[in-house]
Amino acid sequence: MSETRSSPFPLAVCAEMVFAALPVSERLARLTAAGFLVEIWDWTKHDIAGLARSGATFSSMTGYVTGTLADDAGADELLRTAALSIPVAKELDCPRLNLHGTGLDGQGLPVVKSEVVTGTMWLKAVDTLRRIADLGEREGVTFVLENLNEAVDHPRTPFAKAADTIALVEAVNRPSLKLNLDLYHAQIGEGNLIELCRRALPHIGEIQVADVPGRHEPGTGEIHYPAIARALEAMGYRGVIGLEAWPLDNDELALQRFRDAFSL
Repeated sequence: MSETRSSPFPLAVCAEMVFAALPVSERLARLTAAGFLVEIWDWTKHDIAGLARSGATFSSMTGYVTGTLADDAGADELLRTAALSIPVAKELDCPRLNLHGTGLDGQGLPVVKSEVVTGTMWLKAVDTLRRIADLGEREGVTFVLENLNEAVDHPRTPFAKAADTIALVEAVNRPSLKLNLDLYHAQIGEGNLIELCRRALPHIGEIQVADVPGRHEPGTGEIHYPAIARALEAMGYRGVIGLEAWPLDNDELALQRFRDAFSL
């Protein structure tokens, strides 16, 4: 008799990237029926009441609309739109609100590009994130700061590397600000993923995954996700693993490959 394998981690799937030909309501229904939590991006592009009625369990959503970390006007705008995002998160019972090192446009490119991140920008980013942590504590929500990559998807984005986001979250050191550690982006920018997870572990709020190259599901590229799953389990991580990937062959197969990679 074959051994039954299951995942020690709650598994979530980004509804923006799978079943893309279907209405959002149908995507949520299929993911929920398959036992996955659901992630969304820009909440302003969704019917929030419809999402709330869907029966889906939401894991994370974008926690701002506009704004940046490292300049005065951008920071004020980030705080303003983060505050607008919180009632939406509460309506969806969504526990994590995602942030980036700067605002991203509709093509995923930085609104404010940076050739060099100065010391003044670092200090301003820490100050902005402390204000974000204050907001999270007042409202009882958790913001998560996501690492990105500059080489492929998000060129000239400040504070893109996982090392940057870890440093910022550590500097703030508040339970209302955690990491969204994206291993796809980290593989492109840094590699050494298991040790990166170990380094970041005390501050991780969620882990996101896709394979390299192509940003497809685990099992389609160079990252050996089953080894990462075993290492995370041994470290004691029991948080969410989120699939943020474009299916390579078909959506159902992508979901199965994802589930298999994180089943032990």
